[in-house]
Amino acid sequence: MKGASPLRRWLQHEELNFLLTNRIPRIALTHAIGWYSRIRSPWLAKASIAVWRHFTDLDLSDAKASSFDSLHDCFTRELKPGARRIDADPSVLASPCDAIVGACGHMQGTTVFQAKGFPYRLADLFGNEDAASRYRDGCYVTLRLRSNMYHRFHAPHAGRIDRVTHHSGDTWNVNPIALKRIERLYCRNERATIRLCLDTGGHVLTLVPVAAVLVASLRLHFIDLRLHLRYRGPERIDCDAPVEKGQELGWFEHGSTIIVFAPCGFRLCPGIGPGTELRMGQRLMHLPGAAATHTDSRGCHALPSTSTGTLHLSRPCRTST
Repeated sequence: MKGASPLRRWLQHEELNFLLTNRIPRIALTHAIGWYSRIRSPWLAKASIAVWRHFTDLDLSDAKASSFDSLHDCFTRELKPGARRIDADPSVLASPCDAIVGACGHMQGTTVFQAKGFPYRLADLFGNEDAASRYRDGCYVTLRLRSNMYHRFHAPHAGRIDRVTHHSGDTWNVNPIALKRIERLYCRNERATIRLCLDTGGHVLTLVPVAAVLVASLRLHFIDLRLHLRYRGPERIDCDAPVEKGQELGWFEHGSTIIVFAPCGFRLCPGIGPGTELRMGQRLMHLPGAAATHTDSRGCHALPSTSTGTLHLSRPCRTST
């Protein structure tokens, strides 16, 4: 961490970082930061941003606004036109957000990893065995948004969102330090599952935005809803929202994680691996070449719960029973 302040270097000691960001009243502190960030006071926002810069490399040069009325406005800032380019190739998924790539690759059945030696079951994350079976031997990528990054997320491909499911939970930190210590961390935290049925090939993706300490609020534009720790509405929300590739879907209110799950036959684009830094719109995954020429006229609701495409895989896909 070249050029980092002594305070920032001190806070990066693993045991101290874990203690200060996890062994605290996480939910109460998250509520407090949510309240504080919404105080509308330009001078308080400016002072808070100055303090924030002591902890991270905050670059606002591509922000549409040059000043902010609240810390929340800075967290959820829009970008200048043209600040991000969306890869228009219909045979690839674009990254839905700015991020650092975490665990990624092909799933082992329906088991995935949050860190080396720390697996979790997809059914535990989704809260549903049938939903998990669709992605047996599929492809996944974990995208971690640091607090200084652009916090809005976008559609990785054109299609229709037909379901959002809210899962209540905790607010453990989701940084690499915590992922190496807390088993099944993503399955424990507040999160949502967003089902996106692609226009190409009838493929179905699931995006899982995961909350974290200080970050337990998620705004979804396509259903005009804010999910948060005090949300008491329906857990499952059926919808029919057409989206274009790169269309803004919503935002986190600080920075957290989005995990992208794709069926068997998808594969990561070259250069995508743990530690890769991405900007929203860059190439993320290749669609299955053979399956991309076929569209099920019944729509994504009628698609079977498993995928058996085998093109471009290092091993054959298995069909669920």
